[in-house]
Amino acid sequence: MSKNMKLLVLVINCLMLGIGNCIAPITNRLYSVKGGKRIWLMCALETAGFPFLFIPYLVYYIYRRRKYGPETKLLTMSSWKIAFYCVVIGILTGLDDLMDAAGVSKLPVSTYSLVLASQLGFTALFARILVKQKFTFLHINAIILLTAGAAVLAFNSGSDVPTNESRGTYVIGFLMTLGVAVLYGFVLPSVELIYKKAKQTITYSLVIEMQIIISLSATILCVVGMVINNDFQAIPREAASFELGQTMYYLVLAADAFLWQLFFLGAIGVIFCNNSILSGILISALLPVSEILAVFMFGEKFTPEKGISLFLALWGSVSYFYEEAKQDKEKKRIAEHEEKELERIAQDEYQFTDITQIVLQK
Repeated sequence: MSKNMKLLVLVINCLMLGIGNCIAPITNRLYSVKGGKRIWLMCALETAGFPFLFIPYLVYYIYRRRKYGPETKLLTMSSWKIAFYCVVIGILTGLDDLMDAAGVSKLPVSTYSLVLASQLGFTALFARILVKQKFTFLHINAIILLTAGAAVLAFNSGSDVPTNESRGTYVIGFLMTLGVAVLYGFVLPSVELIYKKAKQTITYSLVIEMQIIISLSATILCVVGMVINNDFQAIPREAASFELGQTMYYLVLAADAFLWQLFFLGAIGVIFCNNSILSGILISALLPVSEILAVFMFGEKFTPEKGISLFLALWGSVSYFYEEAKQDKEKKRIAEHEEKELERIAQDEYQFTDITQIVLQK
């Protein structure tokens, strides 16, 4: 894949991650506040939209077939080990989805989003352990600030308890969301580790195949939970009593499934184009959008603690992206210097050859 194509793929995946990250928690909360109570159903919806992935997968296959000829294979995954690791990550993702569904159903979206910002700290920790990610001072500064933002809410957890929920429910939601941050902080570097250890070229087709296996594995786990909890029998009754109407109930579920697939594909796509830390940074950096949407859509309180947390999140994000821009500039400077040095060496060799030929002729 050329540099320009990889940049385009990165931008597309950043957009998918951003849309899913900002709006999917809103649809989850909308389901909960308007009468939805099935936690396992919410859990399943976060990965059940994986059939949507077949659309970009087939489009990319047609592109590859036109470029490389009719002998191009549809499936690119050549190792059963990659599939096995994806199943393991899928099970972890299913557990993560369960905690996420429980967390967002019990917390205001603005609080949920800010607690989830601590995921960056755990992503950084596991990235350091698993893939030996290197950090500069500004990277560490960004991680500390974003994690501190969630800590501010932890010490003031009673300031925005919804009037229709108990403090105990709020605390459970807080702990569940923190668990999501820890587990998904482990999942992102694990995906990057698979990319590094895979004994085949990592293509975008393989990235989509991996996400399909991860989502399918997570969905199977969640569907088993739905069966045990009798969720399938309860769905028609819940739809009939949904405050926005039965049709809107199913539209909310479909939108939720689609938006979460945008998020997950975008997350591992960013890892494919860059690394797991950038994926984690984007998740945290987009907090202001979720904050604004939650305040306007659900009338949530924007407490001083949330303001401090949001300020720390923005400061941390700016710190990270400034450091990345500075490093990119330095890399370009080094590359240009090396290119000029190679040109100078080539010119010196050419002149030496000319002098040698002149001497030999004499």
